[in-house]
Amino acid sequence: MYNIQPADRLSTVQEYYFSRKLKEVAKLNAEGKDIISLAIGSPDMPPSSATVEKLCKVAYDPNAHGYQPTVGTPELRKAMAGFYKRWYNVELDPATEIQPMIGSKEAILHVTLALCNPGDEVLVPNPGYPTYTSLSKILGQKIVNYDLLESNDWQPDFEALEKMDLSRVKLMWTNYPNMPTGGNARRETYEKLVKFAREHNIVIVNDNPYSLILNDNPQSILQVEGAKECCIEFNSMSKSHNMPGWRVGMVATNSQFIQWILKIKSNIDSGTFRGIQLAAAAAYDNDDEWHRENNFENYRRRREIAEKIMDVLECKYDKKSVGMFLWGRIPDHYKTCEELTEKILHEARVFITPGFIFGSNGERYIRISLCAKDDKIREALRRIEGLKN
Repeated sequence: MYNIQPADRLSTVQEYYFSRKLKEVAKLNAEGKDIISLAIGSPDMPPSSATVEKLCKVAYDPNAHGYQPTVGTPELRKAMAGFYKRWYNVELDPATEIQPMIGSKEAILHVTLALCNPGDEVLVPNPGYPTYTSLSKILGQKIVNYDLLESNDWQPDFEALEKMDLSRVKLMWTNYPNMPTGGNARRETYEKLVKFAREHNIVIVNDNPYSLILNDNPQSILQVEGAKECCIEFNSMSKSHNMPGWRVGMVATNSQFIQWILKIKSNIDSGTFRGIQLAAAAAYDNDDEWHRENNFENYRRRREIAEKIMDVLECKYDKKSVGMFLWGRIPDHYKTCEELTEKILHEARVFITPGFIFGSNGERYIRISLCAKDDKIREALRRIEGLKN
């Protein structure tokens, strides 16, 4: 009897929460429920007009549709280096210290393949981006969680880290400004991370796509002296340039790490469409006014409405948090965060993310995305205000 079984690695992971839950939301919408989604961090605004115009112009070039170099076009790498100089005052060699990526998920895969063997241990934040865990499981690494706690402003507890057995740890995932909590990047934390990496022969991988959102002091771990030798940083155009569907990200680090990552990437995929690469290069030139309106004023208005939603739900939140989400602690009378988010979904027809999907330290929290039009968030507030206690 013909009987094919899936690979054993499938038993280590589940379908991504949003992939599964959005099917339920789509079914509710098909039934006429008109669900307002405040769940996913997918910017609802377009890129700058110059970005779109560049894409269209290149698309009409009959010579622009062939395979592109895996290392990325010189124009894109130069623009990425300029982005780091402009916002972080970090010098990067565009030819050797930058690798364009098809978003950060791809970067997580390629960096893990380049640096980790099956059985190696990786430090993963709890709460943290679920893909750090799921991809490591698929690739055969052992997950070692380290706690991020509200009482420590969602920063790593280095005393607790030093008490761990770190002898088999190869990578440490960090993410500042933090998702889902909104805890901001701190120079002190970055300096401690670099010191920690050097002392324990660990590579720090800092995921940094949110530094321009509601944040007047963008930082990079590569600003710390010596960081480039032991740290890798991801950045992305998805959040700060309204380009999530374009899949343009980058890795910045030393030339040796870049070569190892490129060896993996060149055997898995090819360079993205030339039009996307050149349009992305144009997007990095968006002026300060565009960034102020898009990444500050727009999200600030939405944040004020989201805070009112948290107030109505009697959730506690940090007024100083940054990024495109608002993270709030649920009242004690709810048994779980999912009890609250399911009530909101089915009674108020608003989709909000339960914090448990980010790890056990997120189980008493919910997350509201600011990636919806102002009137949609106001309507969500109106609906939630009408909930029965």
